[in-house]
Amino acid sequence: MRELAERPEDVPLVFAERFNSGDPDAVAQVYESGALFVPEPGRALTGTRAHAANARFMRLGVPITVRPRHVYTAGDLALLIVDWFIDGEDADGRHVRVEGTATDVARRGQDGRWRYVVDNPFGTLRTATE
Repeated sequence: MRELAERPEDVPLVFAERFNSGDPDAVAQVYESGALFVPEPGRALTGTRAHAANARFMRLGVPITVRPRHVYTAGDLALLIVDWFIDGEDADGRHVRVEGTATDVARRGQDGRWRYVVDNPFGTLRTATE
């Protein structure tokens, strides 16, 4: 399994490899303590709730593919725009397709590794009430 990212553009790739491993604890390591995860527009979670929401996506049992589009770095912060999709058959043979364009923020830690501070997988997608 990949080590945590040494470059901001590698954070999505590390995330995808760990997601596809099926190990929620390995995925959680890609996030800073106190990081924000937005599992759906308008709903931001932290801590164990964020971890559980991410694990729900993993339980689909379908791999994720990521395609970083833009990475903008300013010192120890980076904005990542990443196209991603989860596409395949679940354990019951049903087709699953979930996709989006993430707007994420990563930060370089004191150990030199980059981790998510904000993981917003659906980017600018509007909520149902907007």
